[in-house]
Amino acid sequence: MHAITISEPGGPEALVWDEVPDPVAGEGEVLVEVVATAVNRADIMQRQGFYDPPPGASRYPGLECSGRITEVGPGVSGWSVGDEVCALLAGGGYAQKVAVPAGQLLPVPQGVDLRHAAALPEVVCTVWSNVFMVAHLRPAETLLVHGGSSGIGTMAIQLGKAVGAKVAVTAGTKEKLDYCAELGADVLINYREQDFVAEIAQATGGSGADVILDNMGAKYLDRNVQALAVNGRLAIIGLQGGIKAELNIAALLGKRAAISATSLRARPLGEKAAIVAAVREHVWPLIASGQVRPVVDRELSMSEAAAAHQVVEDSGHIGKVLLVAP
Repeated sequence: MHAITISEPGGPEALVWDEVPDPVAGEGEVLVEVVATAVNRADIMQRQGFYDPPPGASRYPGLECSGRITEVGPGVSGWSVGDEVCALLAGGGYAQKVAVPAGQLLPVPQGVDLRHAAALPEVVCTVWSNVFMVAHLRPAETLLVHGGSSGIGTMAIQLGKAVGAKVAVTAGTKEKLDYCAELGADVLINYREQDFVAEIAQATGGSGADVILDNMGAKYLDRNVQALAVNGRLAIIGLQGGIKAELNIAALLGKRAAISATSLRARPLGEKAAIVAAVREHVWPLIASGQVRPVVDRELSMSEAAAAHQVVEDSGHIGKVLLVAP
């Protein structure tokens, strides 16, 4: 088969469409013929040499895919050859075939094109696990989403609104904020021109955000704590703003607030399977009903992965950038 390989860390040009050995479906796995995958920030970090795959995972980038099952490995039940699926991966999505643990498979949701289903697994699992399973967002609470126009952000807006929360977002352009509003965002904050702490205080009558989903890390830590409500929960899922910052513990204690930091890729198979099962139970019906949908900015050929990475690095997109297998 062909896959995107990374011979050494570097810029987008380090991504090479190359011929490689076919994967094999092991115990508890199925083999999926990939129709599409999606670009995630983690793929960019891997290409740059900052985010190696966990032990035993494919060395090729790609944390999600959609496609058709071509082989069912030993110990797998409930799935058959020919089933159309999407999947959460630890790696290997930028390829024509990938071996997937059965617990990380999802059926393509009703009403979603098979290619566009590739835009769902990573963002839905990330948002559901952090905002709902860890931070326990409840109806009528306020959710602040940083990077509201990203793949994660566009999904967080929709899921927040679906459960009856008030959703605030940050983004850097009017075009992106307008799109967030179309998805249902209630409070629109241009981080280039406005102070999100002050804007959240004004939007909530001074009480603050109950849950903050943060992709920035160090750069926003102090201001995120300031923006939290009493009993607020800050969920950190990214490091775009750095890895080290000073934490005002007194401010955190004063608000009886909590900070969590999680990633999906290196979690044990059982934890991933539990998240995927929760997504299938709670989110898939919302997608089938039309309340929630994948947001796809553009589709490129998988052999054009370098161009797709450049788009995402430049933040020149809204939602997800897909790579379609030839």
